[in-house]
Amino acid sequence: MINVVLYQPDIPQNFGACLRLSACMGATIHVIEPCGFPLDDAKMRRAGMDYIHKAHYVRHLNWGSFLDYRQGQATLGRLLLLETDGTTRYTDIVYQPTDYIVLGSETAGTPRALYSQMDATLTIPMVEGVRSLNVAMSAGMLVAESCRQLQWRF
Repeated sequence: MINVVLYQPDIPQNFGACLRLSACMGATIHVIEPCGFPLDDAKMRRAGMDYIHKAHYVRHLNWGSFLDYRQGQATLGRLLLLETDGTTRYTDIVYQPTDYIVLGSETAGTPRALYSQMDATLTIPMVEGVRSLNVAMSAGMLVAESCRQLQWRF
């Protein structure tokens, strides 16, 4: 199933919500360190609550180690960056089970240097005058859309 990449997340509650998303929807969560919070076993259990044993997540020391991991997969999978300045609506792309949806950190977003490495930049249309949705909520919307398109095959 689809992959969600959290680039240097700052808020442990969002990470916990994404672990729950993984457990319920079958997505794999990739965490690119460093994080804005300690990522130890106790914090992981607390963030994931009773879903931690059903969640699928992979820790990467940095962006480079994530790219190495991705290169080692049987199917490369596209990098789809979700940002407020993305050029394609998240509902206007055909998702593939091997896609990686990349979400930037809550406070800093995604470094511009990473944009050129992406296969597409996606956006969630919003009303004027608001900045952005919560990272975990955004991830949930894209995972649900990908599941819908892939006919909920887990």
